[in-house]
Amino acid sequence: MKHLFYAALLLLLPYGLVAENAEPGTFTVVIDAGHGGKDSGTRSATSLEKNIALKIALKLRDALKAKGIRVVLTRSTDVFVPLYERIEKANDVKASLFISLHCNSLPYNKKNRSSIRGVETYVSGFGRLDEQDIAIRENASILLEKDYKKNYNGYDPKDPETIILLSLMKNAYRTKSIQLATLIQKEYRKAGRIDRGVHEKSLAVLARASMPAVLTEIGYLSSPAEEKYMNSEAGQEEISNGILNAILAFR
Repeated sequence: MKHLFYAALLLLLPYGLVAENAEPGTFTVVIDAGHGGKDSGTRSATSLEKNIALKIALKLRDALKAKGIRVVLTRSTDVFVPLYERIEKANDVKASLFISLHCNSLPYNKKNRSSIRGVETYVSGFGRLDEQDIAIRENASILLEKDYKKNYNGYDPKDPETIILLSLMKNAYRTKSIQLATLIQKEYRKAGRIDRGVHEKSLAVLARASMPAVLTEIGYLSSPAEEKYMNSEAGQEEISNGILNAILAFR
């Protein structure tokens, strides 16, 4: 445990230094469409998380560009991108913000799974040990990566100890990340969505961010009503416009 603790600190240090030394530049938003390729994410009988996330990412990109904002996508097609490469891209382009788009879901054996709805947004940090299901699910993408033990210093995303270590790597942008997450949730509420709040979780895709970074769960694929909404043109426009408004308010 002690050895891994120091490994976590060493992983975090370079990214903090890059952020401190970076020259102010163009306001840049990195949009991360969750999952992709062989990693479909959560699914329903007719929908895949990776496809919905990408469609909304592309709409958000176009909306931001129309406002004159520089946008970088971690993926623009249905390809698999390792989690560490997603945040590395954001750090490399000295992004101002990093936003990861995902769909939520409940296990098939969960009581009332089809009736649970709502939206929630996450920042990197400590989550309660009995509420780590989302962290485990999103971090499980690591297992699909080649040489994942090398890329993540031997971390096992199924091991609770790993989740604690990722929590130690939460960045210096916690306050700003929470501010952005709160603005996103506010826009969801304006659209009549059920607000499930802003939370902290040990998510690998956010752990080494050198900028304010959030992961937003845009709805439950396990809810037929929300699945239909997220697949609709109107729903995707409403979600992307809401996140756009949050970014403009944050900026």
